[in-house]
Amino acid sequence: MLAKKTSKNQLTLPKEIVKEFPNVDYFDAKVKGRAIVLTPVKITPLDTSIEMIREKMARLGIAEPDVRDAVKWARKRKR
Repeated sequence: MLAKKTSKNQLTLPKEIVKEFPNVDYFDAKVKGRAIVLTPVKITPLDTSIEMIREKMARLGIAEPDVRDAVKWARKRKR
C-alpha cells in the first residue's frame, strides 16, 4: 500500500492499515535502517493517580515484591 507525503510532511495511513488499530490515535515513529516503523501508543492522562496505578497492578497480578525485584534488577551495574 502506498502512503503519500504531503507538502506539510504529513502521511495519511491507508484505511486497510488504520482498521487494524481501532481506538489508536497516536503512533511512535522510528527509523530502522531504510524503513519507518510506527508503533501504536496509548497516552496516559497526567492526572493518573498512584491509586489507579496500584489498581492496575493488582489486576495484572503484580505485587510490591515484584516491583522491588524489577527495580533491583534494572539498577544492577553492568560490568
